[in-house]
Amino acid sequence: MKNSGVVTRRGLAGASVKWLGAWVILVSAAGCSESEVPVEAAAVEPGEWLPGGDTTNTLLSGTNAFIRPVENITEAHQPLFYSGNSFFNQAWVEAPASTGNRDGLGPFFNARSCSACHFKDGRGAPPEAGAEFEGMLLRVGLPERVEHGAPRPDPVYGDQIQPFALPGLTAEGLPRVDYEEISGTYDDGEPYTLLKPGYRIDALGFGPLAEGAVLSPRVAPIMVGLGLLEAIPESRLAALADPDDRDGDGVRGRINRVWDAEATALVAGRFGWKAEQPTVRQQVAGAFLGDMGLTTPIFGEQACTEAQTECAAQPTGAEPGAFEVDAHTLERVAVYSSLVAVPAREGFADENVLRGKALFSAVGCAACHVPSHVTGEHALPEVVGQTIWPYTDLLLHDLGDDLSDGRPSFEAEGVDWRTPPLWGLGRVPTVNRHNRLLHDGRARGVAEAILWHGGEASTARAGFVALSATQRADLVRFVESL
Repeated sequence: MKNSGVVTRRGLAGASVKWLGAWVILVSAAGCSESEVPVEAAAVEPGEWLPGGDTTNTLLSGTNAFIRPVENITEAHQPLFYSGNSFFNQAWVEAPASTGNRDGLGPFFNARSCSACHFKDGRGAPPEAGAEFEGMLLRVGLPERVEHGAPRPDPVYGDQIQPFALPGLTAEGLPRVDYEEISGTYDDGEPYTLLKPGYRIDALGFGPLAEGAVLSPRVAPIMVGLGLLEAIPESRLAALADPDDRDGDGVRGRINRVWDAEATALVAGRFGWKAEQPTVRQQVAGAFLGDMGLTTPIFGEQACTEAQTECAAQPTGAEPGAFEVDAHTLERVAVYSSLVAVPAREGFADENVLRGKALFSAVGCAACHVPSHVTGEHALPEVVGQTIWPYTDLLLHDLGDDLSDGRPSFEAEGVDWRTPPLWGLGRVPTVNRHNRLLHDGRARGVAEAILWHGGEASTARAGFVALSATQRADLVRFVESL
């Protein structure tokens, strides 16, 4: 059956037929007969090779695939983009320093620069077992909510563990991960293994965590196309949402209503692994504070808890009443983050890729990884009115207990995760020299990422497991072409 374009399921007598979009999948009950249903290769759709529309990077590929500004960048935004790029890539230092525009680091921090985690605007990776975290952080908190539905932080350590501190200070702790290898088998008998992570914090600097505290690992995501995602109309997200499963497909996408600190209102969340940030600007400000200890006009107070008295006593990189990252700098980094271009696709018309594209829809992946949207109004004209192909609905979905972090965030429960965009995914091995996927990087490639899906994605996972080895390879190849 090599390259046959046929979905194979080892089913039972009495297997039922279920329609998913235009594709037929056999849903088996029990038994050992084998049925085959043809799945034709998909067609190339107009413009899908330019996933960012007119913004798409068509000039740079290879290790520099993620560093270009959008191709239609305006003359007014070019200096903001390149200035923001400088602040994104250069290291911040402790205060006071002669480099007054870049001081104020800490007192506790995860990294000295944004690019330390988002190397070449790409994706972070989890460490090897027992190694130091780099490109990955560990959120911490209690399994309950506070004002507006925000996660309740640990009373001593706050909402994020900081493994580094300024000279003379005690760091919060050393996050560590270990892995357990678990085994499984595809329906055709081919075995696979998965890595199940377990997290701990060594050398806690201020005593134990609160009773019941939970740990939530997060790898740094790709930076491309953020302004385009912000420009998807909220009405589009609402139309895709189906919290009551009205169509009966088992997929219950929900908007995460989160607190917008500048608008002082609950709005649709779009960014972060649980869609807990509403705008690129607030996401940037949150990273400045959480990852580097830098205050901004949005988050103007250091994240020192009452138990961390030395933290609060440290000098800052700003005059009284000012911020370590002023409004001028925050604007530039936000513009930069919004206008990093999505790279053009390669191999999109390959026969195996097009078969994989059909299978991606057939098994149900596209129910959450919605292929295309049209952007609406936005303050940045470059991202307005673009037909884009990010393969996401930006909604929350229950992915099952195996991926749960036990940490709620606004309307997201521990089992809920935002559908991550897939554009650029296949270039990560070239740019960042790894293929680790999911929120904690446990998956070693696309196939393992699918195998970890549960909850609302259980049907899609079962469909993938039922494919032949050739078909699984085609589906993976399609995702890696995005």
